[in-house]
Amino acid sequence: MSTVNPRRWWALLVLATAQFMVIMDTSIIGVALPEMQRDLGFSPEDLSWVFNAYVIAFGGLLLLGGRLSDLLGARRIFVSGWVVLIAGSVVAAAATTAWVEVVGRAVQGVGGALIAPASMTLLMMLFGHSPKELGKAMALYGAAAPAGGTAGVFLGGVFTEWMSWPWIFIIYVPIGLATLAATGLLPAAAPRRGAVDVLGAAAVTAGLALAVFAVVRAPEIGWGATATVLQLIGAAVLLALFLVIQKSIRTPLMPLAVWRTPGLGISNLGMALLGAAWIPMWYFLNLYLQQVLGYGAFASGAALLPMTALLMVFMTLITARLLGRWGAKPLISGGLLVLAAGLLWLSAIEPTGSFVVDVLPASLVAAVGMSLAYIPAMMAAISGARQEEAGLASGIVNTTYQVGSALGLAALTAVATSQGAGKLGDLPALTDGFSAAFIGAAAVAAAGGLLTALLMRGDKPAAAPADERQPVGSGG
Repeated sequence: MSTVNPRRWWALLVLATAQFMVIMDTSIIGVALPEMQRDLGFSPEDLSWVFNAYVIAFGGLLLLGGRLSDLLGARRIFVSGWVVLIAGSVVAAAATTAWVEVVGRAVQGVGGALIAPASMTLLMMLFGHSPKELGKAMALYGAAAPAGGTAGVFLGGVFTEWMSWPWIFIIYVPIGLATLAATGLLPAAAPRRGAVDVLGAAAVTAGLALAVFAVVRAPEIGWGATATVLQLIGAAVLLALFLVIQKSIRTPLMPLAVWRTPGLGISNLGMALLGAAWIPMWYFLNLYLQQVLGYGAFASGAALLPMTALLMVFMTLITARLLGRWGAKPLISGGLLVLAAGLLWLSAIEPTGSFVVDVLPASLVAAVGMSLAYIPAMMAAISGARQEEAGLASGIVNTTYQVGSALGLAALTAVATSQGAGKLGDLPALTDGFSAAFIGAAAVAAAGGLLTALLMRGDKPAAAPADERQPVGSGG
């Protein structure tokens, strides 16, 4: 039996930092986009690819990252991911043209797709010996994700207003190097035999990328346009081909039997809808603060700090305890419904509103909902998986969250634009558009809450099924 890693809590700090940075990379570019558009020559319709290039590469390759983590060793893939992320950050920071910036962002996404599932596998190796410790570790690790997303908006404002936009990428270099220096704290495991399903990886990545591409472009060219319809059909065909490949080969990227893991399917649905509601919320909230209330980049980011603080406190001190007492189902369902309530409250924003009245209380309610739902959904998705499939289960649930975020943002951007969000300078029209987006996000969150309540089993999640997982420590 392996001994418990005495440095596991220090190792958790390394993993939580990695999770924070990977998720922050999806949000830190938000307030810098106008300056990047001016300096790099992006057209208005192409500017969103600074965000989408990262998300598509990240979401599309997470399954492959999880498989590589299971086969080649999580620490090795974790290190490789940081090397790739640092390289992409250097390219993005040094870019002088739009296409180089998009390439740099895509490379960053590849790095993130290796880091995220490897981190989850390492966490299970460090804390799988104790369900109680695993719950505490998951609370700290889980808090790093939404906190990173929200903090990215604030830090993006700091760098953009007081320095320059390349610093939102340069910051990843010293932090990445420090993380690499600390990887000796992480457990090592010998590689396992197995092949990598390259064809399946290509099919699922291309299918997800094409689906996101179609939804992102649809507001511009029309949902009924021939190109949009063909792209969506092509995405469906590629994803269907992926399933056929998984069923027919000996070493699939995603063994379909993994979906027999208790809670995996419905918890992934919950994570997808959570991302589809949460990410558009902070995106449009930031636009409301800047374009309607007149906040600068720094002030807009600072206005979101109360949400970040509440997320950290609630997830680390409260959610883990509630999960142990009540189980995942009521927290996921209730959290999504609380998030929906906060979003509906935000939809009452006014053109002459204020932060204290129109934004702060509603955003805190939304943050409580996110805090309740995120960790239980993640735990429900991975807790029943065998240790050798931990990376795969983590890759699946991270994929659904990221793809849900991208699709939700694209769809709600279309809703907001149709209601006036594109009319810069027209404060009532902008407010109507943002309000419509918040209502749409509330509907998404409410649907997630109701579906979870109806379809999810009510059993308390077991952090480490006794019949499938042996206690693990520092590895060897």
